Amino acid sequence: QVQLVESGGGLVQAGDSLRLSCAASGFTFSSYVMNWYRQAPGKLREWVAGIGSGGTTNYLDSVKGRFAISRDNAKNTMYLQMNSLQPEDTAVYYCNVYYGGMPYWGKGTLVTVSS
Repeated sequence: QVQLVESGGGLVQAGDSLRLSCAASGFTFSSYVMNWYRQAPGKLREWVAGIGSGGTTNYLDSVKGRFAISRDNAKNTMYLQMNSLQPEDTAVYYCNVYYGGMPYWGKGTLVTVSS
């Protein structure tokens, strides 16, 4: 079965960096678009970045130039390098894949950015 496990969150100060990881299993990781979403307190979950099977990337406008999504197909792992973090980046970050027409989510990892 599809499993997604996020890690790497934490408490940082504004301007710091973090790298999130998503370990995937239960499907052919290299063949699927993978996404990062986030949900801030009191807000709806929003898409942050996506990476295609061939490595094409897309980003939410507010994170362009600060965040970088990548994948290591040999390790079935996706990453999100987050630089110049700001308090508005505070959220639970989720890994996502659409498999068999269904969305799958990890449990999330909390990123807290203090000012």
